[in-house]
Amino acid sequence: MVMAAGAAVGGVRAVAAERATEGGGSGGAAAVTTAEFEENLRLQVYLDGAGFGPGVVDGRQGEFTRKAVAAWNVAHGVSDVDDLTQVTAEAAREVTTLYAAYAMKAGDFKFVTRGLPSKPEEQAAVKYLGYRSAAELVAERFHTTEAVVARLNPKTNLGALKAGVVLKVPNVTPFEIEAVPSQRAWKEDPVLSRHAVLINVRHKTAAIYNAEGDLMALFPITPGREKFIPYGEWTLSSMISTPVFRWDKQLLEQGKRGTTAHLLPPGPNSPVGVLWAGTTRPGIGLHGTAAPETIGRSQSAGCIRFTNWDAIRLPTLLRPGSRVIVK
Repeated sequence: MVMAAGAAVGGVRAVAAERATEGGGSGGAAAVTTAEFEENLRLQVYLDGAGFGPGVVDGRQGEFTRKAVAAWNVAHGVSDVDDLTQVTAEAAREVTTLYAAYAMKAGDFKFVTRGLPSKPEEQAAVKYLGYRSAAELVAERFHTTEAVVARLNPKTNLGALKAGVVLKVPNVTPFEIEAVPSQRAWKEDPVLSRHAVLINVRHKTAAIYNAEGDLMALFPITPGREKFIPYGEWTLSSMISTPVFRWDKQLLEQGKRGTTAHLLPPGPNSPVGVLWAGTTRPGIGLHGTAAPETIGRSQSAGCIRFTNWDAIRLPTLLRPGSRVIVK
């Protein structure tokens, strides 16, 4: 399948969640001590596993970690959405092992596309838009950055990884690219299709509610450029993994389908990542990304971008038929 680019929920709970997603900046690039790094990392690992995505797990208490804490507090009935007491205690209780060991496998390297071109017309000629390096694969697998992987493995040459090399990584549930089904289409579901997602453009978050209006999850997102943002209410119309992407310069820049386009193959470095969830607004969907570190800090052409590790969770929370509210 080829994918083209391009009301209140839960009453009081929606108001609380909006308050929860108000926040400051990204947290800056100030150095953190090892103790601070590990305290922040533990909190992020816990939030990530609980469905309140902090963005990249990088040991910094930045904007999206704070928003994840606030949303977690809303979901757990904590009146002060900025209070870290309960969620920190829960993180200490649940994340007893902060790091995991990952041994590189020979099979990992088939998902690496060395010399992956950056121009769409050149990408259309390759068979797979894989990772540019094994280090990039490891970073995405463990919801982090190559800089964090390097920090945790100072004696390892990340540019020369091979099968058998063991790396220290954050102890998150790994995003396994090899487990992503090829071209799987998800259908309507009697429970999940009644769920809704509230896209808050200003706060760059996607809050997911069940049919009773309870906040279930929250993820950081990158919304589209203002002139293309599909404000209003839509419905999920399709959901497919590893899509082929129709890269259309005119559509991306002007919002109108052009006569010239390039069909880009699947892969984690596809512009739409590993999943596309189309809506009843033509050309607009929820999807993954090739650049997880830019989530929430840049603009997409018109759609709603998630990290790949968050995008692949969407079929467990939403299905075709779910409401998509963009405000």
